[in-house]
Amino acid sequence: MAAVSGLIRVMERAARKAGGRLRRDFGEVEHLQVSRKGPADFVSKADRASERTLYDELLQARPDWGFVLEEGGIIEGDPTKPRWVIDPLDGTSNFLHGIPHFAISIAAQEPRLDGKGWGDVIAGVIYQPITDETYWAEKTRGAWLHDGRLRVSSRRHLDEALIATGIPFAGAGDPNEWVKIYAEIGPKVAGIRRFGSASLDLAWVAAGRYDGFWESNLQPWDTAAGCLLVREAGGFVSDWRGRSDPICDTQVLAGNDALHSRLHKLIVGALKG
Repeated sequence: MAAVSGLIRVMERAARKAGGRLRRDFGEVEHLQVSRKGPADFVSKADRASERTLYDELLQARPDWGFVLEEGGIIEGDPTKPRWVIDPLDGTSNFLHGIPHFAISIAAQEPRLDGKGWGDVIAGVIYQPITDETYWAEKTRGAWLHDGRLRVSSRRHLDEALIATGIPFAGAGDPNEWVKIYAEIGPKVAGIRRFGSASLDLAWVAAGRYDGFWESNLQPWDTAAGCLLVREAGGFVSDWRGRSDPICDTQVLAGNDALHSRLHKLIVGALKG
């Protein structure tokens, strides 16, 4: 077992505090399903309250670090220090409908040495409040679920692989692109799953529960922690061209070495012409 660093302890403490509030709110939103007004406004408040809790906790612990927040936008800090990249409620639609599959995602990203933009993600925590699972990773120190080391799946063949994805909805994303990719991948794999939380999809790839994952048109806060988890668990994350940026969000393809390569070839073939 790896010794948990002070940075991970700070991140997990913040996630658990915000997660406790989300857990209570989730119990309430199930009752709101039958109300005339509906739960949407309540969920929006829950999202903002979670973000505020995370902001307050992390600001207190690292007062000179900046933030990239889903709701609050970019808050500048000391440009020579890392910044937080935060999704306070990943899986909002699941939460809204009383489906217990959502997470809090926190990543710490360091500035580039040349001072031009942002570099590697150095730590990530994904916390699932309902199952009380904490996935965490630090650069060069591996990926973990609580105190158990995570490894990506060792499956090598597509016909044995269970692949996760995100499907375009409500005008977001490119349905035509997704259909082309699905038409190539779907018939060749053991199954496709769409559970509605990209951060947990990536955490489950790191844990070997999924063998791969693809999605496009995400945001940095959706994937920052998850990209690090997959890489530290021995996997690969890239865009459709094979570029492996510190945070892949516009296009995300994740898996072990063999399956990432095979899935990448299928995507490239699907999108030709």
